[in-house]
Amino acid sequence: MKNICVFCGSAKGNGETYLNLAREIGEKMVDLNYGLVYGGASIGVMGQIADSVLEKNGSVIGVMPKSLVNWEVEHKNLTKFEMVDSMHERKQKMYDYSDIFLAIPGGMGTLDELCEIVTWAQLQYHRKPIYLLNHEGFFTHLINHLEHAVKEGFLKPHHMKLIKVVDSAEDFFEDLKI
Repeated sequence: MKNICVFCGSAKGNGETYLNLAREIGEKMVDLNYGLVYGGASIGVMGQIADSVLEKNGSVIGVMPKSLVNWEVEHKNLTKFEMVDSMHERKQKMYDYSDIFLAIPGGMGTLDELCEIVTWAQLQYHRKPIYLLNHEGFFTHLINHLEHAVKEGFLKPHHMKLIKVVDSAEDFFEDLKI
């Protein structure tokens, strides 16, 4: 079984759209025999995606630093929960457990994880696929910024291609079949 690492928010966002997206992704992952690797929280979009995978008897690995266990509310019912010492160790463990990376709506932590995994790919530390799900245009401003960074010479065009932008969960899973 391959694992998809999903970078997402511990908040739920406004409205139900982000929770619905997380549920859709989690259910489809199990249907296609993918396991979930994520930040280990029981709340927000993170909690929703984990719960949706677990409800269908899928595999979920959560990784969380000790300092966030009480603050972020760790998920108690995961297939595997790993407590680590730092955010750096968290990202390394998430990388180690994963075959594919998917960023969906979230905040600064989501952006941090996405940027670090793209940087590792840019430096040729890995060749694992990286996806950015631009649900309802959530990441459009980020995509525009990255294109501007290419135009201004701070990001090479081929590095921009390290991120595959998709507009829906359906597009993401279709692309995995290729």
